[in-house]
Amino acid sequence: MIIGVPKEIKRDEYRVAMLPVGVEELVRAGHQVLIQHEAGVGSGLSDEEYRRPGAELVADSAEIYARADLIVKVKEPQPEEWPLIRPGQVLFTYFHFAASQELTCAMLETDAICVAYETLRDSQGRLPLLTPMSEVAGRMSIQEGAKYLERPQMGRGILLGGVPGVAPAHITILGGGVVGANAAKIAAGFQADVAILDINMDRLRYLDDIMPANVNVLFSDRHVLREELKLADLVIGSVLIPGAKAPQLIGRDELKLMKPGSVIIDVAIDQGGCVATSRPTTHSDPTYQEEGVVHYCVTNMPGAVGRTSTFALCNVTLHWVQQLAGRGLDAAAAALPPLAAAVNIYRGQVTNQAVADTFAMPYDKRFAN
Repeated sequence: MIIGVPKEIKRDEYRVAMLPVGVEELVRAGHQVLIQHEAGVGSGLSDEEYRRPGAELVADSAEIYARADLIVKVKEPQPEEWPLIRPGQVLFTYFHFAASQELTCAMLETDAICVAYETLRDSQGRLPLLTPMSEVAGRMSIQEGAKYLERPQMGRGILLGGVPGVAPAHITILGGGVVGANAAKIAAGFQADVAILDINMDRLRYLDDIMPANVNVLFSDRHVLREELKLADLVIGSVLIPGAKAPQLIGRDELKLMKPGSVIIDVAIDQGGCVATSRPTTHSDPTYQEEGVVHYCVTNMPGAVGRTSTFALCNVTLHWVQQLAGRGLDAAAAALPPLAAAVNIYRGQVTNQAVADTFAMPYDKRFAN
């Protein structure tokens, strides 16, 4: 099979979808790998590092899309790439379809096959291709929150850990999953006062067991949420319904409860965001204010730490690339339930129920387990 890795063109995206070792493994298995010129530069990987294990370096993305059977990316295809996608071509990347009807309709029109990292689910119900980027985003959310709480960044002028005689910041984390747990670990290390809100009592009991004393776990209901928003200097939005649009937990009225200069980091923005006033931003222009509250809603947070994120992502994606390349999409999906769960669009049909429900589109059950 011919596998193509184009250079990411989403604004401020520095990751690449394959490491040189991935090229070596695929070439050894008899596949041909096309890497776009300078695709790895943002992650500190040179063209020569890809050429040595057998990749063919290609000058532009148009040739990659024209020749490759399987396209491996990091972020969803951008509008400039849509016309390059061929019928029947397999694309393996993060799509987050529920956040964009425009992207969903565009991919349906290509007649391609869209396999989404974020809905690949293992036998334990985990999301192994989403987990490493959630770990990165969770940890980054605290360092970004600390920065934007500074007064020159429009924040309240709060130091997360305080100092002797001055109280630390209060951080409210919405969701106790991978993002929330990683955010809490870092926030606790800063000696902040941390609260994690979730509706899963088993998860709250687990987090209560493993978190340090300055992290409290709270069952999330409307009253608890409102009280937390009044206290919060920093809110981390980290809720997730796999494949579906994120639930909106904070409306504009609730936002008015927050202190002027407080900060929201909406990590859920990839899936539409969990705050009514959230809208996608970029690393180049990451924040804006609504109701006096600083909003940080960057849709590709891990892209800023390209090298860390690339290695973390490729560590978990290579196995599945090998399965797709070695078996072909249909056979791989038939044999491997996690890959079947990852097929969101198949030749003009929506094959993920959450995406279909989000946009009231017909749902094709061919990959349903």
